[in-house]
Amino acid sequence: MAADDGDPTKFAAIYDSSSPSHPLLSKPSTSALDSPRRSDPESDPTQFLQISYNFGPRTFKDIPFLLLFDLLVLSTFGFGIFSIFHRNSDYGSSSSFTYDFTSSSCVKNSTFTKISDGYYWASSSVMYGMVSSSDSVFEKNLIWTLVVTLILSVPFCFSVLLLLKHYTKQIVYACLPLFVIFPIFFNVYWFVACTLSPSCSDALPLAYRILVLVFVFLIIGIIVWIIVANWHRIELTIQIISVASDALSKNLKLFVVLPLLTLGLVVYYAPIVVFLVFARFNGKFVPRELDGHYFCEWKEDSWVPAYYALAILTMLWSLAVMVEMQVYVISGAIAQWYFSKEDSVPKKCIRSSLRNAFGQSFGTICVSGLLICIVRVVRAIVDNAREENPQGIVNLVLRCCANALLGALDYLNKFTINFAAITGEAYCTSAKMTYELLRRNLLSAVFVETVSTRILTGIVFVLSAAYAVATWAVLRGVSNLGIDSYLVAILAWLLLIVVLAFFVHVLDDVIDTIYVCYAIDRDKGDVCKQEVHEVYVHLPISRSTRSSLIPNALNA
Repeated sequence: MAADDGDPTKFAAIYDSSSPSHPLLSKPSTSALDSPRRSDPESDPTQFLQISYNFGPRTFKDIPFLLLFDLLVLSTFGFGIFSIFHRNSDYGSSSSFTYDFTSSSCVKNSTFTKISDGYYWASSSVMYGMVSSSDSVFEKNLIWTLVVTLILSVPFCFSVLLLLKHYTKQIVYACLPLFVIFPIFFNVYWFVACTLSPSCSDALPLAYRILVLVFVFLIIGIIVWIIVANWHRIELTIQIISVASDALSKNLKLFVVLPLLTLGLVVYYAPIVVFLVFARFNGKFVPRELDGHYFCEWKEDSWVPAYYALAILTMLWSLAVMVEMQVYVISGAIAQWYFSKEDSVPKKCIRSSLRNAFGQSFGTICVSGLLICIVRVVRAIVDNAREENPQGIVNLVLRCCANALLGALDYLNKFTINFAAITGEAYCTSAKMTYELLRRNLLSAVFVETVSTRILTGIVFVLSAAYAVATWAVLRGVSNLGIDSYLVAILAWLLLIVVLAFFVHVLDDVIDTIYVCYAIDRDKGDVCKQEVHEVYVHLPISRSTRSSLIPNALNA
């Protein structure tokens, strides 16, 4: 980001707001702003450059990663189509092949009947029909309950958003006691119900029931401790949630675009799954010898395992890319709202974000998705290795090094895709500029407000638990499911939890985006959204910056 040494005219030309090559950077302000970034006199002057939203045309970034991702996708689909046309139709017919001692190979019988298989199929069909008839009532109630829950989840999310926008304080303070009351109620209820039920009490002795009861109460105690320890930040959290809910309510089309992106990922996955199934059909029957007896065994072609690895890698990377693309679209839409004029919402802001996400910034999204994919895979390997072999100083050192590396990658990726959506810069440039932006404005590059996520998660748990109880009461009144009504209510609760968790994820991304936009405002000494500054100014400053300010203050 630094200009060439010894050429101030080139430096001014590069960072001029009228420069077409760098439209997101504006000329540094000459006014003396009362900003924390002025507190370090030894800082590089290029760190004071003001950043602004790039509304203009953007250039393609991170093209090598874009080409690599496209190559993996095209290879997956190409070899998948090949596997369909190259499949062996004899797969699954091992009983029709016998070993021929003359040719020392497996040959297919000329005549073969499947009477036993037909009898087995008929017997299985009769048994399946008996089972299906006995479970038809349960399946019918389960399907209808899940369908109704999925339909009601849409207005449910909008209602929660409006309540959080207008009545945040009332909702939070009303739900805080329920964070403890609901777990206590369910804990005592299952203990009493299991004690009164002969089958449950026989399967779970009294000592184990008491042990589980005490363990759950300990977890509830931890929840109470977390609430008490963070009580002084409740008011700030309420204001942050209110601001984020207001911003999200101005971009309601995100609730249409984001599920469509997820649906697009499912449609994209469908042919890959078909390719993986047909890849198994590529091979032949080969003879095998065991204890002097020869038989025929199916052997896949040598390229099939490699294709499985390629397809799974492509699916994992595509999933991470879709997650980052959703963050990019959210960040772009919210940032356009933030930097627009008061009481006005930019037209086609979501369409603009989608165009940038699938166009000029797709390579940047691929880089971020690849890093996230690597972090998740390595973390899963480390956790699996810890469970299999937890002892040994070498394993301990390797786990510490892996965790340090993964933590560094998480630190690098924090806010980077949000910044890239705002500026259109490449991934590495966005990571560097984000870190410098937050550092010189005394803002943390890691911490925004974790309490808001915890409170939103608690609200989701309370609302979904209340819905599950209502669902169970309705099922007990209109059906004869008996004890199966508990299972149906739990599944409805899980479905609503998933939908509301998606809503919380979107709201968290909105909070992060507003945080970056606030940092840009603070860096320029500007105020685009006064209500945001009144809230985010109370966030704690970076601990590292706070420690460096003490010697400077003493020297002053």
